Amino acid sequence: MARSRPTNAALPRPGRWLDLLLGGLTLGWPWLVGHAPLGERGWPWLAGLILLAAWRLPRGRKRWAWLAALPAGLMAASGNADTAIRLWPVAVNAALLALFAASLYRPPTLIERLARRQTPDLPASGVRYTRRVTWLWCGFFAVNGTLALATVIHADPALWTLYNGGIAYAAMALLFTGEWCVRQRVKQKSSS
Repeated sequence: MARSRPTNAALPRPGRWLDLLLGGLTLGWPWLVGHAPLGERGWPWLAGLILLAAWRLPRGRKRWAWLAALPAGLMAASGNADTAIRLWPVAVNAALLALFAASLYRPPTLIERLARRQTPDLPASGVRYTRRVTWLWCGFFAVNGTLALATVIHADPALWTLYNGGIAYAAMALLFTGEWCVRQRVKQKSSS
């Protein structure tokens, strides 16, 4: 007779823990790179472990695999682990720019899809607004990726860590908050 294991609904599923771990590593990557004493030989191992963790994700969680594959692919392409690790924010911005820009040419835009989760019957004015917001995010990712690349080229690890681990996130939060405030005004105008 098989014993059933007790379940605790308060604990996240293992897939959720992996999501949190990989998400935390993604967001904390600049600080990890700037402050971890791994040395030149340690980074390929760290990237390999992250890649392995992403490979082991259940089928529905494979969306993290491309983020985990970036440092390993950059290392292989550049032949220099330090440069490859520092190029990760550039690659992430380029990937997000491509994703958002592609949705402009194959509607609905990514922002419209997100908006329709909350408002399935989005009016034409809302579709136009989400298209403009998608353009705004494309501009953000282009500028942010360019500045991230400039910090790699400048080769000052402290500047790279400050920009990619702080200033870029603050700019993203500022843009998100500003857009949310504008959206509330646009909604208010359209309902009156």
